[in-house]
Amino acid sequence: MSIKREQYLNQLISKKDNGRIKIITGIRRCGKSYLLFKLYKNYLLENGVSDEQIIEIALDDIDNIKYRNPFELNAYIKSRAAQEKKHYVFIDEIQFSRAVKNPYIENSKEEITFVDALLGLMKNKNLDIYVTGSNSKMLSKDILTQFRDRGDEIRIYPLSFKEMSVLYKDKNKAWQDYTVFGGMPYIFNLESFEEKSAYLKNLFKETYIKDIIERNNVQNSEEVLETLLDFISSAIGSLSNPLKLSKRFLSERKIGISNNTVSNYIKFFEEAFILYSAQRYDIKGARYFYTPLKYYFSDIGLRNARLNFRQVEEGHITENIIYNDLIRRGYSVDVGVVEYNQNIGGKNAKTQLEVDFVVNRGNVRYYIQSALYLHSQEKINQERNSLKRIDDSFKKIIVVKDDILPRYDELGIYYIGVKDFLLSDSLLEV
Repeated sequence: MSIKREQYLNQLISKKDNGRIKIITGIRRCGKSYLLFKLYKNYLLENGVSDEQIIEIALDDIDNIKYRNPFELNAYIKSRAAQEKKHYVFIDEIQFSRAVKNPYIENSKEEITFVDALLGLMKNKNLDIYVTGSNSKMLSKDILTQFRDRGDEIRIYPLSFKEMSVLYKDKNKAWQDYTVFGGMPYIFNLESFEEKSAYLKNLFKETYIKDIIERNNVQNSEEVLETLLDFISSAIGSLSNPLKLSKRFLSERKIGISNNTVSNYIKFFEEAFILYSAQRYDIKGARYFYTPLKYYFSDIGLRNARLNFRQVEEGHITENIIYNDLIRRGYSVDVGVVEYNQNIGGKNAKTQLEVDFVVNRGNVRYYIQSALYLHSQEKINQERNSLKRIDDSFKKIIVVKDDILPRYDELGIYYIGVKDFLLSDSLLEV
């Protein structure tokens, strides 16, 4: 299997020699090391950089264990870098680096970390530095803050439908597999359902849950974290909040847990890029509702594995996939709310309709509905009811599961099949 991952490779290329530290982040096992040590290294070698100019070090390798000390890491890289040449430094699994006491100040509580080492190395004009990490210590959002705005984040996602579909001659078969197993890259080295299922389940058991417990010092709550993931898995695309989930713990599992604790646990999953949350946005009132909101999984295969592949309903799965693809493309995505007055029983009542996605980048906006089928005029009217009540001129789109000829209707609403939508990154700009 060979997938070029051009979106991320081009980001690295554009940031080459910019004087900043390139920090490659993303959920574990999504392909960070492959991007850096295979794809980007090959690019450098093909464009005039010699092998001697590339300094590679993997901190999870027992032969490199002493370089987990930031002082030793600093000394090693400087010893490898000739002053008269440009060098490209690749450090894998940076989270294995350990904080050490400052040996030069007696009785000091100050700790020296890999951040100090990298910021010092960055000052050497002949070094261009790239780091990856593979647990939540590196994946958390506060990592860039530690670099004091001297780092560039390259965020990597599991394979998109567009990326994985190059492995298939039949795009319908690609879609069938993607909606079940998602886009974690190693999946495509496996053949049977049983192998793929076991791999995705073990990512939670052996990697994600353990990382979160270790990073956040979660005590005796592995069962609660597992259950919370299961609850959210069964409700993707549905409105929820920590209070509602807390009540579900009590009613279904007889576990008393506060909504504040649930909120913290959800935050842990978001920091590790396992879950995303989408707020509701009042389109006409230009304001946010902070509760309830929607949760989505960063990879639909991971979500399905949480439920043992029992709930593979296409509607919410397609909605989750579209959300992930919009985030990957660099858009800010909210759940839209359209409020209007409706006469009910002779009285005016405020009614809310939902727009699946309000998509923003800069001063451009799109409204997107995800529809499973449009098999009747009644269904068409239902899906476009909220869109036609939005009185601005931004593009309105209905994405349907079926393969259809893309077209506009009499209201200016654009219809397109989901596979065509996902295969074209530039579609929204057309």
